[in-house]
Amino acid sequence: MDSISTAILLLLLALVCLLLTLSSRDKRKLPPGPRPLPLLGNLLLLRSQNMLTSLTQLSKEYGSVYTVHLGPRRVVVLSGYQAVKEALVDQGEEFSGRGDYPVFLNFTKGNGIVFSNGDRWKVLRRFSIQILRNFGMGKRSIEERILEEGSFLLAELRKTEGEPFDPTFVLSRSVSNIICSVLFGSRFDYDDERLLTIIRLINDNFQIMSSPWGEMYICPSLMDWLSGRHRRIFRNFSELWVFISEQIQQHWQMRQPAEPRDFIDCLTRWQQQDPESHFQEETSVMMTHLFFGDTETTSTTLCYGFLILLKYTEVAAKVQELDPVVGWRRAPSPDDPERLPYTNAVLLQIQRFISVVPLGLLCTLPLDIHLHGHCLAKGAH
Repeated sequence: MDSISTAILLLLLALVCLLLTLSSRDKRKLPPGPRPLPLLGNLLLLRSQNMLTSLTQLSKEYGSVYTVHLGPRRVVVLSGYQAVKEALVDQGEEFSGRGDYPVFLNFTKGNGIVFSNGDRWKVLRRFSIQILRNFGMGKRSIEERILEEGSFLLAELRKTEGEPFDPTFVLSRSVSNIICSVLFGSRFDYDDERLLTIIRLINDNFQIMSSPWGEMYICPSLMDWLSGRHRRIFRNFSELWVFISEQIQQHWQMRQPAEPRDFIDCLTRWQQQDPESHFQEETSVMMTHLFFGDTETTSTTLCYGFLILLKYTEVAAKVQELDPVVGWRRAPSPDDPERLPYTNAVLLQIQRFISVVPLGLLCTLPLDIHLHGHCLAKGAH
């Protein structure tokens, strides 16, 4: 073995030792879990196509609070109702820190509602909730926009004339249009290339991030050197960024500060009133950008709802209690749910039955916390 090969081997051994040392540091503060491998962690134990099942199986061996290593990153997993309630409800403030997803952090840089932390997150969240709750601003409320889009959706469904069809894409267009109406103040025709591009980019990113390429991006220092589908995520993000930036610029030029028409109008007004605040251009774009995540989750929930009702036809028949309450001459109103107990129960059961985001969002701890007899150190995920 020549000197170069010997040096490389020694370097690799030193790296492995360093990784093992780092992985065992503060181990006494972490819940138990499977022993990790260098670099890979516990990835070989987790099936990428069904990680939820893999994590549930591990909880049977290590308990409702345990530790896994996703590559070099240590993550504490909460499994089961009691553990999740104790953390996210009973100690909600202590678990309010947002963890960093490398695939999102690469693009968001910590901006927006979902991936910001501290005072910025509190300000942006309070602002967004206030606007969405009081969206009676201007001339149209969210309810009116939803009902309007519902009529366009029904017209599109009638075009099938009773023939079998895949509702996935038309539902995505309908949900995306509602979000566009709230954000931009107007909807798009279902064949509008701008709307189709938004849906294509969002669907493509969700599919990639659910694939092994997306899941392996927990090691960005390695993945950034490799070619593969994961690189398309950032190209898609960039295309959406350009589209949203153009919409914001158009709103800025046509704004009427006294009469905000939509969410972007409110963002630009706050930015104008306090240019040194958290409402910078990058944050405004990112807040708008991440609202489009609702397109995928909402349309997926609707599709699963249809599948469940197709399977349980007796339930679908009982949901027709809508007919005598709402009738055929008007659209549903916010007052109707009180008179539709069975339909309400079915909607809640559908949301319980499926799991659109089974692993939730990564949290980080702003201070040391005790949970289920374990001491979780500040900064733990």
